[in-house]
Amino acid sequence: MSNSNFIKMEAIKIFRVFLFMLIIVLFSSCNVKKNEIVAHRGAWKKNNFPENSIAALRHAIDLKLPGSEFDVWRTADDSLVINHDAHYNKLLIEETDYADLTKFKLSNGEKLPTLYQYISEGKRNNKKTLFVCEIKPSEISKERGKKTAVLAVEIIKKLKANKNTCYISFDYDILKQIRSIDSKASLQYLEGNKSPKEVKADHINGIDYHYSVFKKHPEWIQEAKDNQVILNVWTVNEAADMDWIIANKFNYITTNEPELLIERLKK
Repeated sequence: MSNSNFIKMEAIKIFRVFLFMLIIVLFSSCNVKKNEIVAHRGAWKKNNFPENSIAALRHAIDLKLPGSEFDVWRTADDSLVINHDAHYNKLLIEETDYADLTKFKLSNGEKLPTLYQYISEGKRNNKKTLFVCEIKPSEISKERGKKTAVLAVEIIKKLKANKNTCYISFDYDILKQIRSIDSKASLQYLEGNKSPKEVKADHINGIDYHYSVFKKHPEWIQEAKDNQVILNVWTVNEAADMDWIIANKFNYITTNEPELLIERLKK
């Protein structure tokens, strides 16, 4: 074989490799999720379900929403329960046993759900909806919050829901604790005080900030995209804010108004 033919064949091989890699990149970019809806505390508002109830989760799943967010606390006797506030019926969750909390029903008659019950129900007939699990920082100690995170990961893995779960928290150390025990967990930070590059350096997958943070730091939107950091935003309930975020192509939009956001996305 002459040198010229050899060079031509090598050039063809290099071109084919380049073309293959280009197709991979283009295919991947087409599959990056954009403007996916996350129901904040479940899809509760339109039907007046209790926030963070199994009924609100079920409705989010029935709507085939891409995600449903919920909040986790640990009781005095180490039960992990789903509730937004630190108090439930004026009882401080972290200082109360689960049996005492369940003496008070949710407004629809449900018992205050445990994480185990919540995820177990959420897996039923669910082919689309991601569990967006917020681990609440402990009001007692940093270490208690980190321990709660470890227990939550253990329960979610036991239920084989880890591949369908994203963990979020305002406490950066909680996310770092989860990363230390699970190299594959999807993590997003809530506080809004770190740039996309900073969270990426700590192996945090995404930022989930209030929309006002992104309006103050619009450069973070492109920085996140350039660094393959997931963009999530909360809690977006007004049409004008939804339209601005949709135009900027975030990965996820967390809202109390999923039905309204569905309509804005159609437009």
